[in-house]
Parts: sequence; structure tokens; C-alpha cells
Amino acid sequence: MEKGVIDKNGIYWLDYRFDGRRMRKKIGSSKKLAETVMQKIRVQIAEGKYLDVKKEEKKINFNDFAQIYANTYGEKKRSWSSTDKLYLVRLKAFFGSKNLDEITPLFVQKYRIARREQKTRRHTIASAAYINRELACLKCMFSRAVEWGYAKENPVKKVKFEKENNSRVRFLEKDELKKLLDHCHPMLKAIVLVAVNTGMRKEEIRTLKWRDADFERGFVTLLKTKNGETRNVPLNKTAKEILMSIRKHARSPFIFCNSEGNLYNFRTSFMTALKNAEIKDFRFHDLRHTAASYLAMGGVDLNTIRDILGHKSLDMVLRYAHLSRSHQASAVGILDKEMDTFWTLGGKTGGVSKSIEVASSLKSSSYEISGAVAKW
Repeated sequence: MEKGVIDKNGIYWLDYRFDGRRMRKKIGSSKKLAETVMQKIRVQIAEGKYLDVKKEEKKINFNDFAQIYANTYGEKKRSWSSTDKLYLVRLKAFFGSKNLDEITPLFVQKYRIARREQKTRRHTIASAAYINRELACLKCMFSRAVEWGYAKENPVKKVKFEKENNSRVRFLEKDELKKLLDHCHPMLKAIVLVAVNTGMRKEEIRTLKWRDADFERGFVTLLKTKNGETRNVPLNKTAKEILMSIRKHARSPFIFCNSEGNLYNFRTSFMTALKNAEIKDFRFHDLRHTAASYLAMGGVDLNTIRDILGHKSLDMVLRYAHLSRSHQASAVGILDKEMDTFWTLGGKTGGVSKSIEVASSLKSSSYEISGAVAKW
């Protein structure tokens, strides 16, 4: 056990451990000097610079470390099966046989540029958000590598991420939603309707279990959410009827599962339905935007929308504010019709000309008043 600075009859000694050995060093009669030297030695040991001996990281290539990362850390993450596993496949394809100490900030930057130019399976360019999620996965991997002694530093920390446009609001108009539903098979149709009627995320719907649903009280409890907090999602009549109509699998806890009782992967079928319905520039996550947009257009305040969607900050729902305002503007248009009953003397005809006449008289009156004031 390290003792640090020790006083032996007025002479100060250092007593510490280094590389598994006990080390002792005589300093002299100055306690302050002994404490300063002890502090310096501790810093040098922590940085691997003491006695010119540096820590040697374990040499390992990216593919091998990726396997260690997956087994030890990655597979325990909530996002592993849905996203991180896919990110790792792409990262391995690029960094593969490179040793971790050969992966520099410049090399990470080259990956970022390459991903911008690489086409997806749908022949589109990868979004800034998707590239950033991959870089975030790489950054997490290197943080673990440093922690476990496989790397000295994290090169991703020195790389700027893509600038994301989080203001995107793509939602389905009612005729688009009908077309999409017409091209969905029964299970997918149920999933889409639940998404639109609850605003839940894809993974929240996909991993929904029967025990999470309280049909009597009308809500589902999400134990694993994006921000790590438990959330209660209210069910309207449509969502409740859809969930209750689904046949329960005898050997599966999941509401949406395949014939074997495993989690139902509907990515391909959803893309097919979009293609057949001729709906472009749309992702499953946009069904969440659709739910929020309908709520905003229905007059629901932004704070309530935030609670339903499970956002911590109001900033995330401000993107729907313009929808709320436009419908408020349409709503006050009703006042034109109501005011027309007494604003015009001749009923509905001549209303516009009468309005102009009144506005003109108000304008001339204001000049008379301002002139009178100036004269006074």
C-alpha cells in the first residue's frame, strides 16, 4: 500500500509503488519539496512517463478489436441489434486490417469523406445523421480501446462530425397515408397505424411486449427508451383496438413477432410498401413526425406533444410550431365570416369595398388627429 511522504526523524522520504514494486526515495528536511516531488512522480506514472518507461498498448487490428468490443460491450447496448451492429459492419469494411495505432484523425476523416460519396442500397447518398451515428460508434469503440489498454488516444475526438439538419418535417398527407395502408399486409398495416396513432419510435414498437400494455387504463409503458427513461404512452381508441386484435403468440412475449415468436423485422416490407404506393423521400421514423404534425394541426399545444413523444426539451418539437400557427391562421379566418354580418351594411355583397372605405376613413382621421396635435 502506498504511503506517500513519510517523516523519519525530520528527514522526509517518499514511499510508493511502481510497476508492482515498492519504491523509496530520500528527499531531505523540506516537507514541501517532498510533497512536490511525490506529486510529480504520481503524474509521471499516470502518464506512463516515469523513468522513461511508457505504457505499451496491446497491438491489435480493427477487425479483432471489433470482435472484442462486440462481445464485451457492444452486444449489451440497447441499440446493438437495430443499429450499432450494422454500423460495425461498415466500419470493419473500411478500417479492417489496420492496427488501432495506425488509425489517425486523418484516416477517420477519409472515412467520413468516403461515406459522403458512397451510395446506399437505394442508390441515395447517406444522410449526415447516419454518418454521424457511425462516427459516434467508432468514437465509443476507441474510448473502450483506450480504457482497456489497446490504444493511447481516441482519434475520433479530433474529427468534426457532419452538420445535421434536424428541422426536417416530412409527414404523410391523408391521401398518402391511405395509399400506404392499401399496400401494407395486415401485420405491417397494424404497425403503421400504431406508429401514426401513438408517435412511438420504430424500435419501441418493434420490441413492445404484452406485459407493457395496460388496455384497461389505456396506455403502454416503454421501459427502454432512447433517453433511457421509462415513458407511458397514451393509447387512443384506434391504437387500442389494433393492439387488442393481434393474436398472441404462445411462446413469445412480443406483440409484433414472426411465426417463430422472434422479433418481427419489417424493414424490407415497409420499403416495398412505400415503393408500391409511389411515396418518395420517406422513412419509418417520419411516421412519428406524421403523428406529431397531426397533433399540431389539431390544435394540441407543443408542450403536450413533447410529453407524448417523450422529448426532454421543447426545442425538439418547435419544428411543428409552423403547422400549429398555419392552422391558427386558418382558424381566425372564421372571424372574417362572423364579422361580415355587421361589418357590412349590405350583407355579404360589397363587404370588401366597405372594408376599404372604413379603412380609408380611419386613415384620413388619423391625419386629422396628428395635424391637430401638431397645431396645438
